[in-house]
Amino acid sequence: MVFSLKSGDQEATFCIGDDIPALVTDRGGSIWTAYGDEGIYGGHPESAAGLAGWSAEGQATWAPGCRLPDVPLEGCTAATEGERVWLIWYSGSRRGGTFLTRITPSTGEVTSWPSPVRDPDGFAVRDRRAVLTKRVHNQRSTEVVRAELDGDTWSVTERRKIRVPGRVVMRCGQGRDGFLWLRVGDTWLRIEA
Repeated sequence: MVFSLKSGDQEATFCIGDDIPALVTDRGGSIWTAYGDEGIYGGHPESAAGLAGWSAEGQATWAPGCRLPDVPLEGCTAATEGERVWLIWYSGSRRGGTFLTRITPSTGEVTSWPSPVRDPDGFAVRDRRAVLTKRVHNQRSTEVVRAELDGDTWSVTERRKIRVPGRVVMRCGQGRDGFLWLRVGDTWLRIEA
């Protein structure tokens, strides 16, 4: 369901698949999704590609095709950076791995890198710097990892565990233009990339 920011009224209803652990909207109102294994292998046609882009009206606008380094198995988190969208996911193949995939909708460019953190649940990026989190459900702490893109590799520059003001809520992290918003208890924390 799509709701108006001004009135709060429902504007549209449509189906964009099943088992969606990561979803983000971009500045233009497009919806970007990374699916879980039950969606990908569950027979729902909208979920089968693992990653997807949708218009605000529910029309499919982007699919990965053969532009990913592996086949997605599970979405981890998502973020925006200006006009770009980032979908973080891991694969189910033997070589496996977690990937940071950057999509530029205006040009169709897709670039993926191995993630410096396995299965992160929070991600934000600004230029060549990123912040990733790895949380344990229902705990009052989270691991914050900072990384920089050096050539073709994301390298960890700092790793620390921080205490947060409430219990961590899983799958409640959003990266927006260089800031990671994490839900902890009844509070949102903001961490800059």
